[in-house]
Amino acid sequence: MLTFEDDVPGRPQPSIEPMLALQSVADAVRGGIPIRPLAQPLDGTPQIAGQPVASPAAAAKRVNVADKRIINGQTDVNQLVPFKYKWAWQKYLDSCANHWMPQEINMNRDIALWKDPRGLSEDERRIIKRNLGFFVTADSLAANNIVLGTYRHITAPECRQYLLRQAFEEAIHTHAYQYIVESLGLDESEIFNAYNEIASIRAKDEFLIPFIQTLTDPEFRTGTMANDQALLKSLIVFSCLMEGLFFYVGFTQILAMGRQNKMTGAAEQYQYILRDESMHCNFGIDLVNQLKMENPHLWTPAFREEIRALFKQAVDLEYRYAEDTMPRGVLGLNAPMFKGYLRFIANRRCQQIGIDPLFANEDNPFPWMSEMIDLKKERNFFETRVIEYQTGGALNWD
Repeated sequence: MLTFEDDVPGRPQPSIEPMLALQSVADAVRGGIPIRPLAQPLDGTPQIAGQPVASPAAAAKRVNVADKRIINGQTDVNQLVPFKYKWAWQKYLDSCANHWMPQEINMNRDIALWKDPRGLSEDERRIIKRNLGFFVTADSLAANNIVLGTYRHITAPECRQYLLRQAFEEAIHTHAYQYIVESLGLDESEIFNAYNEIASIRAKDEFLIPFIQTLTDPEFRTGTMANDQALLKSLIVFSCLMEGLFFYVGFTQILAMGRQNKMTGAAEQYQYILRDESMHCNFGIDLVNQLKMENPHLWTPAFREEIRALFKQAVDLEYRYAEDTMPRGVLGLNAPMFKGYLRFIANRRCQQIGIDPLFANEDNPFPWMSEMIDLKKERNFFETRVIEYQTGGALNWD
C-alpha cells in the first residue's frame, strides 16, 4: 500500500524550476505586475540546491492577520488564512452543514390540494400566487447584488467565502420557488412577471434596485467617505430590510398554511428557506457591525437618520404588500396584525445595528414564528419526507 510519502514507481517527479522561476502570483494579481521568469539568482537571495527561493521582501508580503480589513484592505484576498474573522468562517461551515435541495421534498399532497376546486379558498390561492410572484425574482436580485456588487468590494476572504455560499443558497431558493410553480402547474409567465405587473411587489423591488445599481456600477470604488457609506447603506438594506423584513409577511402566510396542514410541501421548503435567510440576515448584521467598528467615522448622526428613514419606508412598503395579499382575513391572520409584527421586527433590526427603536410598545403577535426560527431539527418540519435531513446534524440558526 502506498503512503503519501512514497514515490509513485515509474512516474517522473516534477521539476521545481518552473515554480521557482515565477514571481509572486499574488503580487501579479493584486498589483498588475507582469509575471516574468528570474533569469538568474539575485545576489544575496537564499538558495536551495542552487535555485533561488523566496526573497525576504517576498516573505514580508505574507498576510499579517492584524492588517486584514472588511473593506479597503491591502492584504491578499486570495489567502483565506490566517483567520481574523472567525465568526464569518463559522457561519460558512454552518451553512454548508445546512445544505438541502428542493427535489428532496414531496409535493404530491400540495398538487392534489391545489387541483381540488374545494381544497383552497380564493383568498388562500391569492396568497400563494402573490408569495411566489415576489419570491421567484427576489432571491435572484439578492444573488445578483452579492456576485456582481458586494463580493468585489469586500476585502476579507473569510467573508467572501460566506458570500459565495450565500449566493449559492439564493440560487437554491429560486430553484425551490420554481419547483413549487412547476409542481402546481401555475402560469410561469404570470408568476415570474409579477414583479413588473403587481404594484405591491414592484414597489418593494424599486426600493431595492438603486442599492444594487450603486454597487454593481463598474466605476464604483470604495475608499472615500461617500462611497464607503454607500456600501454600508447597501449592506444594511439587504441584510436588515430585504432579508430581515421584506420576507416575513410571505414566510408567515405560507408557514401558517403548513400549521393548518395545507400546502405542507411548500411550507417545508419555506421553513428551510427561512432558516437560510435568518443566517444571511445575521451574517449581514455581523458584517455591518464589524465594518462600523473598523470605520467609526462612517457612522455619523446624519447617516443614522438616513437609515432610520429607510427602515420606516421599508415597513410601509411591506405593510402595503400585506394588505394586497390579504384583502380579507384568512388563516387566522389579517393585514392589520402585520403592522405590529413589522414594527416589532424593524425595532429588533435597529437594535442589532446600534440604532434606537423606531416604534414604541410593539410586541410580536406571532410568537410561533419565533419558535420556527429558533427550531433546530434534522427531520422534516411538516412530515412530507420519509428520509432524514442529509447534513443537518450541525444545524445552527445563530
